[in-house]
Amino acid sequence: MNLPSAVTLCEVGLRDGLQNERTILTVDQKFEIFEGIRDAGFTVIEVGSFTHPKAIPQMADTDELYRRIGDLEGIELRALVPNLRGVTRAIDCGCKKVKLNVSASRMHNLKNLNRTPEETVAGFKDCVEAAENAGIEISGSISMPFASPWEGLIPVSDVDRIIEAYLTVGITEISLSDASGMAYPSQVYDMCEHVKKAYPEASWWLHFHNTRGMALANILAAMESGMTRFDSSLGGIGGCPYVPGAAGNISSEDLVHFLTLSGIETGIDVQKVKTTAESLRIMLGRESLDSYVQKAGTNEDLMEAHKDDLA
Repeated sequence: MNLPSAVTLCEVGLRDGLQNERTILTVDQKFEIFEGIRDAGFTVIEVGSFTHPKAIPQMADTDELYRRIGDLEGIELRALVPNLRGVTRAIDCGCKKVKLNVSASRMHNLKNLNRTPEETVAGFKDCVEAAENAGIEISGSISMPFASPWEGLIPVSDVDRIIEAYLTVGITEISLSDASGMAYPSQVYDMCEHVKKAYPEASWWLHFHNTRGMALANILAAMESGMTRFDSSLGGIGGCPYVPGAAGNISSEDLVHFLTLSGIETGIDVQKVKTTAESLRIMLGRESLDSYVQKAGTNEDLMEAHKDDLA
C-alpha cells in the first residue's frame, strides 16, 4: 500500500462536534476539553466558529474561549467564519487563523449561509483583505464536494470553480468537507488525484463525516493518493444542523488507533484521547459516543485485559 509515514490531524470536536449537540457546554468545560486535546498531542485544533449566536448557540462563546486559551507555542488554533463580521470577531479576540466555507451544493449553501455559492464567493475578497490586514492566516473549505442530499453527485467542474475562486483571492489552503457523509473511496481517490494535479499550488485538508460508516475507508483512499492532513472529532460527535440525517466526523480515537497500528506517525496518544472523549461524554450527558475504541477499547486494551489467560 502506498501510505504516508506520518499525517497531521486536526481535532474539530470543539466546533464541528459541539455545534450539533443539544447540551451547550460552558467555557470552563470547553477549556477542560481543550486542555485534554492539547495534552494528547494534537498540534492543530479547531476551537469554534464565529457564527451568529442565534443560528448556532453552541458557538456563542467562541470569543471568550479564545481569550481563555491565549497564545500557545507550537499549536495552530483555527476557527470557522461565515462572513466579514466573523473575521472581525476573530481579530478582536486574538484568533490567529480563520477558515471560510462555501458549499458545492447550492441548496446546502442557502440553508447554511442563506446565500447562493456565487454570493458567498463574492464576499471572499473583503474577508481575505481584513484577515491579511490584521496579520492572521486564512484558509477555505468546500462542503459537499462529493455529493449532496439534494443534488446527488456534485460535478467536479462545480468544485473547480470554487477552488479557483479561493485561489484568485490568494487562499491556497483548502479543505474538502464531506458534510453529508455520502463520499465513497474510489470517488475520494479520483477527486484527490484531480485536485493535486490541477492545482499544485494548493495544499489540502480532508474532512469526512462517518454518516454511513465510510469515513475511515475514505481516509485510506485519500492517503493512497498522497493526502496527509485530516480532521477528526472526539468520540465521533458532530454534524451539520442544516444537513438531513447528519452524523459526526470520524472519531479521533478510532482514527489515531488505526493510524498507529498502520505504522503511520501522528504524535497523538490514543489513551489520552480516549480519556478526554470520556470526559466529554459525561459533560454531554450521553450514554455512549460514536466511537469503536470507546466501546471496545484499543487492541492493547484487549490484550491487557486478557494477559492472565496465558499464565
